[in-house]
Amino acid sequence: MSPENDGQKGPMTRLFRRFRPFFVYAGLFSLCINLLMLVPSLYMLQVFDRVIASRSNETLVMLTLATIVALAMMSLLDALRARLLAAAGLAMDATLGPRVLDGLLTDAARAGGSEHTHGLRDVATLRGFFTGNGVFALFDAPWLPIYVLIIFFFHPLLGAIALAGAIGLVALVVVNERLARAGLEKLATGTRQSTRDVDASLRNAEVVAAMGMLPALTRRWVTQNAAVEQHQLESSRLAARMNGITKFARQFIQTAMLCAGAYLVIDQNVSGGVMMAATIILGRALSPVEMLIGSWRGLVDARGAWARLDAILHRRQHRERNTALPKPSGQLSAERLVFAIPGAEKAIVKGVSFELQAGESMGLIGPSASGKSTLLRLLLGVWPPYAGTVRLDGADIANWPRSRLGRYIGYLPQDVELFSGTVAENIARLGEPEPQQVIAAAQRANAHEMILRLPQGYDTQIGEGGAALSGGQRQRIGLARALYGKPRLVVLDEPNANLDGEGEAALARAMATLREAGVTLIVVSHRPSLLAGVDKLMVLNDGNMEMFGPRSEVLSRLTRGTVPPPSAMPRPEAMRRA
Repeated sequence: MSPENDGQKGPMTRLFRRFRPFFVYAGLFSLCINLLMLVPSLYMLQVFDRVIASRSNETLVMLTLATIVALAMMSLLDALRARLLAAAGLAMDATLGPRVLDGLLTDAARAGGSEHTHGLRDVATLRGFFTGNGVFALFDAPWLPIYVLIIFFFHPLLGAIALAGAIGLVALVVVNERLARAGLEKLATGTRQSTRDVDASLRNAEVVAAMGMLPALTRRWVTQNAAVEQHQLESSRLAARMNGITKFARQFIQTAMLCAGAYLVIDQNVSGGVMMAATIILGRALSPVEMLIGSWRGLVDARGAWARLDAILHRRQHRERNTALPKPSGQLSAERLVFAIPGAEKAIVKGVSFELQAGESMGLIGPSASGKSTLLRLLLGVWPPYAGTVRLDGADIANWPRSRLGRYIGYLPQDVELFSGTVAENIARLGEPEPQQVIAAAQRANAHEMILRLPQGYDTQIGEGGAALSGGQRQRIGLARALYGKPRLVVLDEPNANLDGEGEAALARAMATLREAGVTLIVVSHRPSLLAGVDKLMVLNDGNMEMFGPRSEVLSRLTRGTVPPPSAMPRPEAMRRA
């Protein structure tokens, strides 16, 4: 199941090797289990050929006791193997979960990054596979040739029938793989797409209810679900046919074995015990193959989950290799940045270059859809540029380990998203809240008094997405979160979009405090009053940087009519994300 990347083993394969002892011991247990599986056949052979012929009760008792002990050992080893594989699944889940979540969040933050949104479900799929029948069939199926060889020792004719039957069932496995693969992949893809659309509808439930979009969304879901049901029906029909054929083939092979054994017994070539033992051994040999066909969907799902998780971890491991860099001072530069959504014909950001020294502040203005928010995401390293480089203190921002870089960056997006929990937990960026730092961040954002007026102050539960707060309160708490831990680079995207007069005054004071503290500051706003104290201004229009320089110089050029002045640009309420 393990894929390869660039001729080398993928990260999932390397991770699998860490859990090799689990599977080595499971293989050893399978060896003992399958050897002990021969005991009932040998018991029957001895009963028919020795006990009945000698009429010895003592021999029967000893054989029965030995068989019971062997079967008890087999049952114990089977239970231990199941527990071992379940432990392997849990250990892999505990190791994969945090890594995959990191990769998912990074992937989701990128433009068009939704192809792996079900990564944690893939982890659960893989964990479930290690506790299902499919993995036991994989451990037991390799014993098929050994069982066939043992039957050959009984008689060549019986061995030939067993070999032909084994080849026939293996051929059914191959046919099942070829017929089922495409349908199961389409079913999995359709299910994931339908789930994504339902999740998106739930996130936008207010818009759906307000504008009467429910009937249209329902029709859309019904259409998607009908396609999924069709793939499900086709896969179920194929699975039913293959299961029926497999059961018929297995019963036919065993009947043929009994028929051949009876023929050999009539001609006195073998004993009745040999006939029965060979039939039982053949049934045991074919059982894992039949189980493998029956649990094929689980195998396909596990293989698909493996491939998707490998892709997530492959991207993540490149970020992990980055060497830790010293604390940045805040010097920021952009070198010929170009960005376009994958598959789009037109670039959103087109060759933007500028430089800010540590402690400088810049206002970013431009009409709607000019690429302002996109440029901010590039500067923060959230989205990788199609071309060009963003440098923080001279180092490519892509080379900064994200977990380390985040503590030096403050970001307030247009759409402020808070998390369920307390105000303090949200300001502390979901880390363990340190009261002094939380209060200090709120004071720098001039939100301390507003927070104290909440029902439980900093311990107020804000609800899912900050539902218990107004838009202005969410924005001010989001600003406090951006200022938590004394960042060296702060980026504010329309920070006053939901603020009243008091909130906007508090924001202006917070920005002045940041400039005095030598923090590099970038602000997107359509209100000239908020940009009064910035050092530089950039005018962005249709992805192109039309002006950049000292604020007074850019403003003088704006007044001469080079580009529309900020006051003529759309208000925040009319804006949409660039």
